[in-house]
Order: sequence, then structure tokens, then C-alpha cells
Amino acid sequence: MIGIIIELIISWLLLRFIAGKNLSVLGLKLSPERMKHFTAGFFLAAICCSLYQVMTITFANNSWVINDQLTFQSLLKGVWFTVKSVLFEELIFRGALLYLAIEKIGIKKACILSAACFGIYHWFSFNSFGNPFQMSIIFLMTGIFGWMLAFAFAKTKSLYLPISLHLGWNLFNIVVFSAGPLGAQILIKANNHKLEGILSLFVFLFQILVLPALVYFYLKYSKSKQPSKTVM
Repeated sequence: MIGIIIELIISWLLLRFIAGKNLSVLGLKLSPERMKHFTAGFFLAAICCSLYQVMTITFANNSWVINDQLTFQSLLKGVWFTVKSVLFEELIFRGALLYLAIEKIGIKKACILSAACFGIYHWFSFNSFGNPFQMSIIFLMTGIFGWMLAFAFAKTKSLYLPISLHLGWNLFNIVVFSAGPLGAQILIKANNHKLEGILSLFVFLFQILVLPALVYFYLKYSKSKQPSKTVM
């Protein structure tokens, strides 16, 4: 939590002394429109993540079992870890730095730059150095995900949608389906069957492309239904 507070302070300093702005440009003030974005983003990500996980189980002739060793305290720790990590990453990659980049080089280039940095960052978090194939896959997956989050910030001028998308995916992936750094959480796989061949490729493409596509069309639809005025 201290790290997030420090990020907010640094963000304020960067915005104040580089652009003469304050944290309001990150769209932190809650409004009905932003609450709608937050809710839609969370459920879109949760549904896509759940469908992805269901396919990894169904197509591999696998199943889940409930982790009867999980305590309520451990569950709360898992949820809190996920929330903190999402907020930490969003303030770095979709916060003041992205806002300043958009102001300097435009939305398209800024979103690509943010996505590339997000992909490179995950080389460190996944400890993938020395394995070019793994590095390429991680960069592709997290880079596309990062572009979606950057695009969501750029179009809504708020962190609510990117946070909700990131949180919805990570919370279900890590805490519900135990597919993250915390290990066994709510559901665990009954065996280690792996997907192969064309089904593996299909599920991989679903994982990296479907949610960004849905977010793109959601933003396009939302824009067509809203006035141009934006609450700061």
C-alpha cells in the first residue's frame, strides 16, 4: 500500500511540473459514467477469463476440484494481493506517464509505447530471460493486454475502465482458477492434462484477442451513445 501512495505522489509531481496539471487528469473522481465503465469492464474480463479457463479444462479432458485447504484468511490475502498488484501496475503504465505520452506524441503512439513497456515489464515478473520463445509469447500476450488497457484509458480519460478490466481478469485467473503466482486458491485442476495442436492454438488466440476486441466495440458503442462532455 505504501508503494501505491508513493506512486500517487510521484504522479502528482510529474503532472504538476511537466504539464501543470494535477491527479484529476487521471479521471479519479467517481461519476455514474465511470461506474458504468468499471462494472462493464470487470464483468467483461471476468466472463472472458472464465470462458478461457473452461476451454482449457474441457478441451483437455480435465476437471476442477475445490481447494479444501484454502482458508478464509488465505482467500482475503489472495484478493488483497491481486487488488494491490493491479493498482500498482495501472498507476505505472496507465497513469501519469501515459497521460503525458498522449499529450506529447498522441494516442496511437502512446498506447503502443505503453503496451511495449508493459510487455517488457512482464519479462521480469515472469522471470523469462534466457528463453526467447517464452519471452516472445509473454510480450505478445501482455503487450496486447497492455494496449487494450492503454486504449481504454485514452478513450475514457479515466483509470476506472483499465483498472476494472485488469482486476476482473486477474482476480478470476489468480484467485478463482489458481492460474497465477499464488498457487492453489479456490479451484485447482484435477490433473495436469495439457492442450495440444489446433485446440491449443484456438484457446491461445481466444485468450489474447477476444477481450481486447470486446473492449474496442464496447468503447465504440459507448461513444456513440454519449455526449462529448467528460467529467474530470
